[in-house]
Amino acid sequence: MTDCAECGFAYDLALAPEVSQLAIGHAGEYADLLRAEPSALGRRSAPQVWSPLEYACHMRDVLLAQRERVLAARRLDTPVAEPIGRDERVEHDGYAEQRPADVARQLQDAALLFANVLDRLSAGDWARTLVYTYPEHQERSLRWIAVHTLHELRHHLLDIRRQLG
Repeated sequence: MTDCAECGFAYDLALAPEVSQLAIGHAGEYADLLRAEPSALGRRSAPQVWSPLEYACHMRDVLLAQRERVLAARRLDTPVAEPIGRDERVEHDGYAEQRPADVARQLQDAALLFANVLDRLSAGDWARTLVYTYPEHQERSLRWIAVHTLHELRHHLLDIRRQLG
C-alpha cells in the first residue's frame, strides 16, 4: 500500500515500534470526540457514509481484529487475515444503537490490548508475516500491520472530524 492521497498518511515502516503509544493516544482522541452531542454522533452526512459513532465502532473492531492477526502471525507461519466483514458489522453489531460512552471505553481498551501485543514483539517478530486480503492478497509483515492500523486510526479520526465540524 502506498501513501494515502485523502488523509496524507505516509506508510513509513520505521514507525512500527511507536505505533503502540500512538494508538493509545489516538484512542483518547476518539473518546474525546465521542463526548459530542449524541444526535451529531449518530448522524450520517450521506447515506453511504458512516456516522461518527459507526466509525468509532469500526475502529474498535479493527483494533481487536489486528490484535488477533498479530497473535496469529506469532504462532502460525503466514496465516491468512480473513476479512472482518466491515460493512456487515455496522448492521449485525448495531453500531448506530451503541452508547457513545461505552464505545469510547471499549475503543480505549482495544487500543491497550493492541498496544500490548505490539510491545511484546521482538526484533525478529516484526518480520513475521501474514497474508492480508485487501485490496489484494499480499504477504505483509507485522511492521506493516502496525503502520496500516495507525493509518486506519488517523484516517477515521479525519472522517469523524469532518462530520462533527
